[in-house]
Amino acid sequence: MKDIINIKDIENIKRLESEYDLEKASLLERKLRLMIRENPDLKSIRKKLRELIVDYEDREWSQLDKISDLQIETSSIAEELINQEQMFVQKRKDAIRKKLKEFDMTQQELGVLLGHSKSYMSELINGVSRFSLKDLVIIHKMLGISLKILIPTFLQSETKNQVIESISRLNKPKLKKRQKVLLTR
Repeated sequence: MKDIINIKDIENIKRLESEYDLEKASLLERKLRLMIRENPDLKSIRKKLRELIVDYEDREWSQLDKISDLQIETSSIAEELINQEQMFVQKRKDAIRKKLKEFDMTQQELGVLLGHSKSYMSELINGVSRFSLKDLVIIHKMLGISLKILIPTFLQSETKNQVIESISRLNKPKLKKRQKVLLTR
C-alpha cells in the first residue's frame, strides 16, 4: 500500500501486498470506525479497507500449516513500524492541540487558516490523511511548533529498500557508508 496522502486514495487500491500494508490498513480501519460518527462519508472507505484486509488474510494467513516463522517475524516487524508511526502521529497531535489551546484556537479554526474543511482537519490531525508540506510549514510558522515534531523523518520499509538498491547500483563508497542511517528510526 503506497503512502496514503488522502484517505480517498484507498478506493484505488486493488489489494494489500505485505504485512506492513495489512497493519496500516487495520490501523486506518480502526481510526475510521471512530471518525464515521463525525463524517459518514467515510463508511465506504472503511468498508473497502475491511474487504482488503479480509482478502489479504485469506491469501496469507488462512492455511495454518503454511505459516512460516519468517511470516510471523515479518508481521511483528510491520506491527512495530506501525506502532512507531502512531507514536509520532500522537506526539504531533498533542503538540498541535497544546499550541491551539495556547492560541485560544480550535482545530476547525486551524482548518480555516490552512484552507481545509473540519472533517479533513480531523483526518489530518488523526493521521488518517497526510499533511502537505505547506500545511506543516504554516503550522510551524504560525504556532511555533518545531519541524522535528511536525515532519516525520522515518521512511517506510518499501522506500528504504528502494534507496538501498539505488545506493548499490550507484556504487558510491561514501554513500554506501551512510546507508546505515536508513535503518534507524
